[in-house]
Amino acid sequence: MRSFFRVKNINANFVSALVSFYANLLMRHLKIAKSDLEYPYNSFLVRTRIMKLNIPIFLTIFRVILIPFFIIAFYLPFDWAPFLTTFIFFIAGVTDWLDGYLARKWKQTTSFGAFLDPVADKVMVVAGLVLVVEYNHTFWITLPAIVVISREIIISALREWMAELGSRSKVAVSWLGKVKTTSQMLALGGLLWRYNIYMEVAAIILLYIAAILTIWSMLQYLIAAKDSLLEDLRK
Repeated sequence: MRSFFRVKNINANFVSALVSFYANLLMRHLKIAKSDLEYPYNSFLVRTRIMKLNIPIFLTIFRVILIPFFIIAFYLPFDWAPFLTTFIFFIAGVTDWLDGYLARKWKQTTSFGAFLDPVADKVMVVAGLVLVVEYNHTFWITLPAIVVISREIIISALREWMAELGSRSKVAVSWLGKVKTTSQMLALGGLLWRYNIYMEVAAIILLYIAAILTIWSMLQYLIAAKDSLLEDLRK
């Protein structure tokens, strides 16, 4: 039985650096959030439009809040811990779909929501990958995990750069990125639950498919951003 405190194999420096990276991105966009969510604070009742506007963002924030509970559940010393961990991961996946659906349906997309949604996805996926690698200790899972995490950092930095250039729309989330994220979620779900050997094998295959899609989508984003980046470098 795994000990709740058995965390020595996690690379603490790496996790800390990753959290700091996304925290810095978040802080840089807080001014956008303030302008998106501004409403008359002296009013007793918040206008319905503002309440509806915030629902997709609230769902995204809820997904961020789930992350520490997801990690704690993974280390619980009980036989049902893998199921609980997977269930929390599943809830996060549902909110990911729901916040995007509501934002489009109600035409309530915001700059802050467009930024925070993929960040929440990436932090949850990276946390899941770190936990899976820490549990399995095998090259065949570590390799695709490194590919996926590296790509997420590169594309996050690219989007930040493109935002500074005013060309962030060129690296907006594509259909391939959504397929990649779905593959990652399914692979991690299987590796976290570990119900039987067949599920684990299928999950590992999906993880490699996700890694391939990860590289493919990264190349697409880099090609889309090439002209803007080269123009900026020539200045």
